[in-house]
Amino acid sequence: MASAAEQMASNISWSAFGKAKELQSRILFALGMLIVYRIGTFIPVPGIDPVALALFVDQAQQGIGGILNMFSGGAIGRMAIFALGIMPYISASIIVQLMTAMVPQLEQLKKEGEQGRKKINQYTRYGTVVLAVFQAYGLSRGLEVSDLATNPGFLTFQLPAIVTLVGGTMLLMWIGEQITARGIGNGISLIIFVGIVAELPAALAQFFSQGRSGALSPAVILGVMVMVVAVIAFIVFMERALRKVHIQYPKRQVGMKVYGGESSHLPIKINPAGVIPPIFASALLLLPTTVSTFSGTQTSPLMSTILAYFGPGQPLYLAFFVAMIVFFSYFYTANVSFKTDEVAENLQKQNGFVPGIRPGAKTAEYLDFVTTRILVLGSAYLAAVCLLPEILRSQLAIPFYFGGTSLLIVVSVTMDTITQVQSHLLAHQYESLIEKSQLRGKNRSKARRKARK
Repeated sequence: MASAAEQMASNISWSAFGKAKELQSRILFALGMLIVYRIGTFIPVPGIDPVALALFVDQAQQGIGGILNMFSGGAIGRMAIFALGIMPYISASIIVQLMTAMVPQLEQLKKEGEQGRKKINQYTRYGTVVLAVFQAYGLSRGLEVSDLATNPGFLTFQLPAIVTLVGGTMLLMWIGEQITARGIGNGISLIIFVGIVAELPAALAQFFSQGRSGALSPAVILGVMVMVVAVIAFIVFMERALRKVHIQYPKRQVGMKVYGGESSHLPIKINPAGVIPPIFASALLLLPTTVSTFSGTQTSPLMSTILAYFGPGQPLYLAFFVAMIVFFSYFYTANVSFKTDEVAENLQKQNGFVPGIRPGAKTAEYLDFVTTRILVLGSAYLAAVCLLPEILRSQLAIPFYFGGTSLLIVVSVTMDTITQVQSHLLAHQYESLIEKSQLRGKNRSKARRKARK
């Protein structure tokens, strides 16, 4: 039998959305912030030669036209003020989260509640600035080496470029935090999502132009479209898949009444790490190609050997891609997204237990055992989703936006945003029901007073 929440969720309609004024304002605020972000991707960094930049981007699509260009929404291809994108903030967040799991002082801060969380967020911002400065300096030096600067020099080009790029990243970080706090959905994820979707029409145009020119046969184009639909359906199925661990709560007697004795489930996702493993694996594997792209025409023999064996589509590249996805799936889940010892401790504080398993350390061991087995399927799912389009892309020259990482990000962010919208609509319905019940209570009390008089 459906619960009250499920019944209300099934009744959500456009009329309910029209009455939720707060939700509408949140959506409009998020859209406004995302429009500001898209405008920034078209404002160029000062001192760049646009003609030389266009030729350079056409010749270096494999290095900077991959995951970096995807995360920046095409800004790095235009060398806009948001060319660094949100990646420095994501990298700093992951580093701080991993350090929180390993450094006792940071772990203690995490347990201090709101004040500790603010302190950790401040450390993340500092880390973002440091990473952005290093990346901006490397990018400005690479632009000079590639003869893309109209007026080379540290004071004339590098310093203004570094200040502009770091300022753009910090503005993006602020926009993401504002969307999360005052808008709808996760701001950082929505920025990446919008960057991918905004460049999708150009990728589709490039893809179909290959068909018109004869580079791709109609059968291949149809097969790719079917594959994209099948991969999206598979991602939705796997992201919604759960392993439910049965949790029991003991009964307690107070006077003549017996309380408790309920049972519930602890849901564990098949993929607790989300899109973090493929993002990190792709970024690390594209690093040699990106470094060589901005190193100019001279490439060392060592770099040439690395590029020959670890270029996109090469067997070693694919093998290390899978290995790193599996590694980051286990590492990020165990240290950040699902820490079994903390879950077991929280269950013990709530007097909950897994039937047949002792609370405390034994529960943590059992949850660790379950999570390890689940991640075999979860990491294999991530590797398959990211690997199959990667092979087809390298063999058929399909645009990067049809890759598994981009599809995974788009589908996951869409599902998360829809879930949050439904949550806001449910909360609005609950508030309206409470207001109606309060009004009915007031009317009844007034009627009773009149009857008494």
